[in-house]
Amino acid sequence: MKRIYMDHAATTAVRPEVLEAMLPYFSTEFGNPSSVYSWGRSARKALDSARDQVAALLGASASEIVFTSGGSEGANLAIKGVAWADQNRGKHIITSAIEHHAVLDTVLWLETQGFEVTILPVDEYGLVSPSQVEQALRPDTILVSIMHANNEVGTIQPISEIGAIVRRHGARFHTDAVQTAGVLELNVDALNVDLLSISAHKFYGPKGVGALYVRKGVRLSPLIHGGGQEKRRRAGTENTAGIVGLAKAFELAQRDRIAENQRLTALRDRLIEGLVKIPHTRVNGSLEQRLPNNVNVCFEYIEGESMLLNLDLRGIAASSGSACTSGSLDPSHVLLAMGLSHEIAHGSLRLTLGRENTEADVDFVLQEIPGIVERLRAMSPLYQE
Repeated sequence: MKRIYMDHAATTAVRPEVLEAMLPYFSTEFGNPSSVYSWGRSARKALDSARDQVAALLGASASEIVFTSGGSEGANLAIKGVAWADQNRGKHIITSAIEHHAVLDTVLWLETQGFEVTILPVDEYGLVSPSQVEQALRPDTILVSIMHANNEVGTIQPISEIGAIVRRHGARFHTDAVQTAGVLELNVDALNVDLLSISAHKFYGPKGVGALYVRKGVRLSPLIHGGGQEKRRRAGTENTAGIVGLAKAFELAQRDRIAENQRLTALRDRLIEGLVKIPHTRVNGSLEQRLPNNVNVCFEYIEGESMLLNLDLRGIAASSGSACTSGSLDPSHVLLAMGLSHEIAHGSLRLTLGRENTEADVDFVLQEIPGIVERLRAMSPLYQE
């Protein structure tokens, strides 16, 4: 049976070049980077080189890069780290209603610790209004966290404009760039951010490793204590192989970014054009400010989970929202924040394209989905009404 993977927003396969770069650090170059003998020095050299590489790709300096276990830890370290370090200045934090749960759950936990949180609404396209950010800022606001692009509907936020507003106010600004690393240009100065988190497995690197940019001068209390690694911002022996893989994957993704985006945009538009021909189908998110590989639609009168199971039987991998909440029966918090009803939000389907996808893949998916929708609607009492 033909197998088609269209869930690249959830995770990606490690590129062969990335695996090749990582392999020595599992075997011959296995030393601890903190050790002074040759095995340790070799690992330290690889670690320093990877840090330089990631910093250069972000327009940062090497001392501003902290390696983490991924996007969730990066967001937690950015938000809790700034909140704890700056709580004497204020305890007010601003975020948006469509953030990944790594951000939303973190700020809501801080609320139980005496912090105050403002969660901004979004418009029907999932866009955060810079003017609303400005209106929400208060003298005691210490941090704003707005994602660069949404992982479910692909809407790209006006981060540079928001960052300029936050900077004038004097608060710190974090962006979750997990979905945009390797897809959009990430220059921390152009984006006006103080903190930016990425995760390697979203751009064809290994799972379990990420990076957090922390602008020089930003105070950060560590989440993990127990060692002096990462300039005392994140204790624990560094994942040398993973970090080497992250740097290599990031370099390759940025190198190929423009050509690949053009290719994926054409496939994305082909997919959207075909799906909207199905009656009672709506596209979610902005069509203009959208990630090049993201397609998110709702089919009225059916359940998204049933759609996924039927697609899987045809060898097609997709999702109905964030992979981190795929076990939940609740509709997407992102779609609800955009104003969709529970009934319509339950019928969501996210297809995210990647390096191996072709026009033939898109055509096969478009061949299969209409029949699946028709069969599921035939069983729906709401559709019959």
